[in-house]
Amino acid sequence: MNFEIEKPDSEWQKVLSPEQYRVLRQKGTERAFTGQYYNHKESGAYKCGACGNALFHSQTKYDSGCGWPSFFTPLAQDNIILQNDYSYGMHRIEVLCKKCGSHLGHVFDDGPEPTGLRYCINSVSLVFEKDA
Repeated sequence: MNFEIEKPDSEWQKVLSPEQYRVLRQKGTERAFTGQYYNHKESGAYKCGACGNALFHSQTKYDSGCGWPSFFTPLAQDNIILQNDYSYGMHRIEVLCKKCGSHLGHVFDDGPEPTGLRYCINSVSLVFEKDA
């Protein structure tokens, strides 16, 4: 896939913390219930931690009890990419940033109305910008 923002791994390692690099660029997962945005309640936008692409708004965030920030819909469907993930012997749907290709988390079909979806996103994959 080609992305608007493409950098060699050496450049990503310079601009991301080791944990951000592990999750965003190497498709890792942070430990449940440890991320800075898991219980975050402020109003604003959650953006890609690698490139700043606007991904989710706090109005769509809810407590799913899964241990990671959960949203029932993205800000704009065309700001993310969904792709099949068959790692670890299971099938999941991976959520990627459309602008830079960074791994954000996964989406599941056990969320609340109105979408029935749960975008389960690593806190370390996000940066938060308060509403003005």
